[in-house]
Parts: sequence; C-alpha cells; structure tokens
Amino acid sequence: MWYDEAVFYQIYPLGMLGAPEINDGVQSHRIRKVVDWIPHLKKLGVNAVYFCPIFESDCHGYDTRDYQKIDCRLGDFSDMKMVVSSLHEAGIRVVLDGVFNHVGRGFWAFQDVKEKKWDSPYKDWFHINFDGNNDYQDGFWYEGWEGYYNLVKLNLYNPQVKEYLKDCIRLWVKELDIDGLRLDVAYCLEDGFVRELRELANSIKPEFWLLGEMLHGDYNMKMGEDRLHSVTNYECYKGLYSSFNSMNLFEIAHSIARQFGPEAWCLYRGKHLLNFVDNHDVNRIATVLNNANHLPLIYGLLCAMPGIPCIYYGSEWGIKGQKENGSDAGIRPYIEMPTENELTQWISKCVKAHKESKALCYGSYRMVLLTNRQYIFERAVDGERVLIAINAEEQEYQAHFDAGCGKALDLLSGAEHDFGGGSVLPPYSVFYWKCER
Repeated sequence: MWYDEAVFYQIYPLGMLGAPEINDGVQSHRIRKVVDWIPHLKKLGVNAVYFCPIFESDCHGYDTRDYQKIDCRLGDFSDMKMVVSSLHEAGIRVVLDGVFNHVGRGFWAFQDVKEKKWDSPYKDWFHINFDGNNDYQDGFWYEGWEGYYNLVKLNLYNPQVKEYLKDCIRLWVKELDIDGLRLDVAYCLEDGFVRELRELANSIKPEFWLLGEMLHGDYNMKMGEDRLHSVTNYECYKGLYSSFNSMNLFEIAHSIARQFGPEAWCLYRGKHLLNFVDNHDVNRIATVLNNANHLPLIYGLLCAMPGIPCIYYGSEWGIKGQKENGSDAGIRPYIEMPTENELTQWISKCVKAHKESKALCYGSYRMVLLTNRQYIFERAVDGERVLIAINAEEQEYQAHFDAGCGKALDLLSGAEHDFGGGSVLPPYSVFYWKCER
C-alpha cells in the first residue's frame, strides 16, 4: 500500500500561512501558497502531506464551525482543489485532519440549539442537560472535550451525526480527491463509529487511509483490519528524545523491541505506526534536545525504525519553538518560504534511503548491539538486510558484532563498508549498511 512506503510532511496551515489567530470572517486565499512549497517537498523527498484542520472554525481549526466549507482565512474549495491537484501531480498524496469528536461553539447545529433549546432538531447531536448550565451561561449544560467548553463534544451514538460526518467525508473525496484522514483524538471516538469509518474508507476510494491520534495504552484497541490502518506512535516519540537527552538508548530500544521485536508477544509487528519527533502539539525537537549534535541522529533513527516517518514543517531545517503560557503559537509559526541547510540535506538522504529500501519500509526488527550511547539494529525482508548503526557520543566507538556478511553499502553516503576491517563509528554518526548476501 502507498502509505506503508510513505514519508509524511505535516503542515499546520493556519499557522504556517499566517492566518489570524481568531477567525475574522475575512476571505483570503492563503492555502494557495502551499504550491510554492512543492519544489522544497520534492527536494526533501516526502511523498505525502498531512494537513492539520482546513475547515471553517472559530479559532485554531479543531473548533469546527462547518465541515463543508474551507476556512475563510485559508480560501475556498476551488483553492484547496488546486492545491491537492498540484500535490498529486508532484507524486505527493494528501491526508486531511478529521476532527469528529467535537466541534466549536460556532458550529451551525450547536448555534441552533442555543437559539431554540428543546425545540432544536439538533439537540441530540450533543450531550446536553437542559436542567444545568455551563461556563458561557447558555442556560443548559453540555459536555465539552476534557472540560473545555469551547470544544463541544458530538454524540457519536446518534445515527444522524454519524451520517452527517460520513457525508462530509464523501464530499471531501469527491471535491478534493484526498487520499486519507487523520482522526483527531481517535482514542475518544466511539468504537462503532470507527468501524463504520473503516467500512466507508474501504468503499469510498481504493487504498483510502485512516490514521488515528493515539497517546497511551494498547494501540490495537483502535487499529486493525476493521478499524484504523495506523495510529500515532506517541510511545516512541517520548523514547526518541528522552533516550538522547538522558544518553540512555536502552529506552527507545526497549519501546521498539516491545512494539516490533521477534517475540510472539510483541504488540504491533507487521503494522505501520506513524513516527515523529515533533508535531503541532509538542515542542520543536530542536528546542527539546539538549545536544544539537543529536539532531541529525534522531532523524536518522526516525527514518530507519519500523513505521512511517513524519516531518513537521520547519523542523527539517532546525527551527526552535515551544509552548508558552498555554499558547501553541510558538510551535505553529508563520513561515513565508522554506529554508534549506545541512540538516535539510541530511534528512533528505534519510528519506531517500527509507523510500528506496524494502527492508526499511517493511523489514522485521532485530537488536544487534546496544549500549547507553550506541545502538545497532537490523531491518530485514525478502533477502534484503540493512544494519542501522548509531553513535550518540562525542568519541568514536569500535563496534564488535557479527554482521552476517563481509561487505555492505551505506545507503546514506553511497560508500562501501568492509566489516572485515572492523566497524568504527565516528562521533555523532549514523549508518544504514545494506548487507551483501
């Protein structure tokens, strides 16, 4: 499937394109600027883009007003259709954010409830108690997502709500020709609705992909043949940066082995989770890492570990950013045009190697050598074997292990490596050794 061989690029369009933080009702065509980024995306090597919310909303996109309109701060359907078509022409798939657990207070059906109370035909679209009240003094209580009353929780047990949302997906596929959806807070979605979405995905378009946002617990609760195709790998997100900051690579190695190792009890072997080092909800990786020398290394690991790599806009050239005073503005900045530097070039090499190697896309996982500061593991499938070697310290390291072959080709540099002469790992280095049979 295309998504199993994808490398994603995540865009938060309201931020990246400089839209006002609050919906001001002024029509703009900012989304068209994404087309100017396509040469950069092609040079980086990504072959899929995931857009955070693009539909009409009150503020940040996750407080939807209307699923059938493009946010006026970004443009309209004709603008978005042009963007998707241009990305497709460049060989880049497009996935949109499906925010189905909750809506904004400006959502048209909720506005009808505010006006008509009991008489609204949409009162059962939400979890409402007319004997109570809420922080906005509407004269009734409603369930807000995790207690945030600006995010009104939808009643996903209501067949009318589910059919409305499915009709919206059909519209997006018909009008925009999208290739999949990322389901916001999928861990909150009603299980029956998730299964209905998979049925719709199977019928609406060949290889239509469903990714779910999952944080903790067993991801198999939402991922499987009759549920989501993939989920966000937050377990390994934490392990990636924490391992480098603590100089304890055992942490990420433990998570990867737990998820994809050869033992029968491993949780997700054969499945493809979405891996990332930062995104629109967490601090930028260049800010999080204590040692800037680890930045290329963490991307080397990201593109070699089991799963689907995803790169957050701007982080490929190392921009910094963090949440401050409860605001996400620092991690969702406006960027007029992309920049390229040595980190960008390095990531493009990792991306290229990942896409061109069946072992890195589909291979099994086996740990070969592990210390606090060095990590070597194997990815293998159908006779192709790649050894990934990482040295996270400032001194060179003499690695002693059985490679199972005499020579190899480094997929990152193109240089030949002779295991017979030993394997010295230079300071702060990454290698993808494709072994000869």
